[in-house]
Parts: sequence; C-alpha cells; structure tokens
Amino acid sequence: DGGGAAACAGALRRVLCSGEALGWGLRGRFLAACGGAELHNLYGPTEAGIDVTAWRCGGGEPEGVVPIGRAVANTRCYVVGRRGELAPEGAAGELYIGGAQVARGYWNRPALTAERFVPDPFSAEPGARLYRTGDVVRYLAGGVLDFVGRCDQQVKLRGHRVELGEVEAALCQHPRVREAAVAIGEGEAGDKRLVAYVVASGEGGAGELGAAELRGFLSGRLPGHMVPSYFVMLEALPLTPNGKVDRKALPGPEARDHEAGAAYVAPRTATEEALCGIWRGVVGVERVGVEDNFFELGGHSLLATQVVSQVKDIFDVDLPLRELFERPTVGGVAAALAERSGDPEAVEAIARAFVELANLSEEEVRMRLLEHEGVPEPSAGGSGSPHIPPGRTPSGALSDTEPGTFKG
Repeated sequence: DGGGAAACAGALRRVLCSGEALGWGLRGRFLAACGGAELHNLYGPTEAGIDVTAWRCGGGEPEGVVPIGRAVANTRCYVVGRRGELAPEGAAGELYIGGAQVARGYWNRPALTAERFVPDPFSAEPGARLYRTGDVVRYLAGGVLDFVGRCDQQVKLRGHRVELGEVEAALCQHPRVREAAVAIGEGEAGDKRLVAYVVASGEGGAGELGAAELRGFLSGRLPGHMVPSYFVMLEALPLTPNGKVDRKALPGPEARDHEAGAAYVAPRTATEEALCGIWRGVVGVERVGVEDNFFELGGHSLLATQVVSQVKDIFDVDLPLRELFERPTVGGVAAALAERSGDPEAVEAIARAFVELANLSEEEVRMRLLEHEGVPEPSAGGSGSPHIPPGRTPSGALSDTEPGTFKG
C-alpha cells in the first residue's frame, strides 16, 4: 500500500503470506500492483510445524474468499463439529491437525497438553495425536479450506451462534473496505449487539462509506442475526505490539455517527410523534426522526416484535412484523398504520390522545377521564382507573402505571 510493491514488480517472483489472515482486498491490491508475481497464502500453528496448508491466489477461489488451501504433504486436516463429528462441506467447525509434524505437547504443561493434543481416532498408528487448533474453518468445494475465525470469537447472540470472523470476512469483501473487526458491545438499552469497526479503502477515507451501504451489502450475504447493529468507521484498527487487532482498545458503539445517512426530520403528525416515542423507548436512543431507519438505530428482530406489540396495544391495529422490515422508518410505519386501520383519522385521534396522556401524571390522567360522561369513579383499590399501555411512553421513560390498555 505504500507504493514500494510496484517498484518490485519486475523482479518479484513469489510472495508467501503467513501468520495473519490474508484479506480479499489486500490480495487484490497485491496482484494488481505486482503483475505476474505469485502470491501464496499459507496457514499453520507453531504446534504443527508452522505451515500445514497452502493456496496459490488467483487459482479459482470464490469471489471475496482467500482460502488457506489444502494440506501439505504428510499432513491431515479435519473439520470437527461441536459434538465431535466431521463437519460436511460448507459447515464451520474446529480445525484438527494430524501428521508427522504435530508436536508432542507443551513443555512442563501436562494439563494444557492433554487439552490440545488429543488421541487421533482416524490413524492406525499407536499413540497418534491430533492438535486442536482453536481455529474455525470450513471446507469449500474441491476440498479447499477456508479460514473463518477463532473458537474464542464465537459468541451467542439472541439464541444464535455467531462466528465473528465470518462477519469480518464478509465485510472485507466490500470493495471499499480495507480492514474490519467485529465485536460484541452494549446497546443504549444495555442489551448485547454486534458492532462492526471498519477502515475504508481508497482516497475517500471513512467519511464516504456509511452504515446504510455496509448493512445493505451484508444483508445479501449473511443471515439477519449476523448483520451488525452498529458500524463504527475508523482511520485504523488499534493494534497490539505484535501487530494483532487490540480488541480491548476498540471504542464503544457510541463512537458511531448517529446522524450518518439521513438528516433529522421531526414528527409531522401525532401518529409519527407516538411512533418516535415508541422507538426511543424500545431502542434506547434520545432522538428519533421520521426518516430514521429502525435497524440503523440499533433495532433488531426481537426489538421489532416489541414495537409491533406496542402498536397493537395503542392503536388496536395488527401490524405484521414484515411491515417494519419493508418500511423501517417512522414515516413508513405511520403510513402502514393508516392503510391497515382503514380510518386514518381515527388513528391520528388515538395518537393525539396517547401523546397527551403520556405526558401527564397518573392523577392527571384520572382527572381528565373523569371529565368525560360515563367514566366511573375508581374503586377504593383504584382498579377502575384506565391506564396508558404498559412499557415505554412516547417520552422514552418507563411507564409506572399498572398494565392495561388505552383504546382512545
């Protein structure tokens, strides 16, 4: 990237890359700058003789993937699932290495040796061992191995197992991404979210690449639960003294630009104001505009169900969950409410009443309702008093009322 590679293009014949995962972007830049020079991607841990697989780049690898290749001579590689079974093609699992170069163990560390060097059930040689690398890989078509990440980078998020390395690899396939790291962070509401840290490539730098573009790119390549809630643009990833990503030094998700992608548009109707309040409470942000994308604010599928539930409580309209995915802005959901209710004026009237009541104390709510004919006085226990729906009010604060339903 510094420009020196092009000067070596005529004399350089072969480059071996090992020790760190080779990204698709760097591979492309090297091949473009160095012409006919060969680029080989090698993989292997110290415990198994350094390099145990190899791949010559430009040899027909899938778009966006730099494989670690096939096992070298006298080496066996197994992709093993969580139950100890051999994983099928395409499925991720831990890489076990066998063969002549596998070490005997760790010096004076018998417990760690027993954990990482295990009996080889596939070998007829007495005492043969396999080394558990702790690396997650998968077999591509043709018996080629693809590095996914580390086992200690596997997390469980909202009931799903997520390989952080797989998300990072997908991000690095974007032509304008130079580097990426993915970690677990806390959203404003205190729940766990995926946070992507991205270093943009090209002259434009980080300012020209935004969350909306990255989210759309990943949505076509990964399941929904693997698409990060937050994207933080950095000039460079923090590194440890030995050159690895320093995950402890990554900033929190609050470092992202909340306003990137769309200018703030204030609510124009009572329905939009009520929906903005619901979103503030559910997602846990201070300000929500009419054009803000629910998922770009940090929402996800489970929080989306809360929005749909509160909409039902307040407006008595069944809003399918898919509507929030298809029209993920406050303006879009407000339009969907008007369409599905069949009476937009009634929806707006309910919203006005809800917004007004949400800003009153419970005593003020009771007195207002008593002004209307036919509303009984509450019993001694207070059970006759209507209430604002449970959950968060349009102001974003928790409601301290008892559960109930206000229908307008």
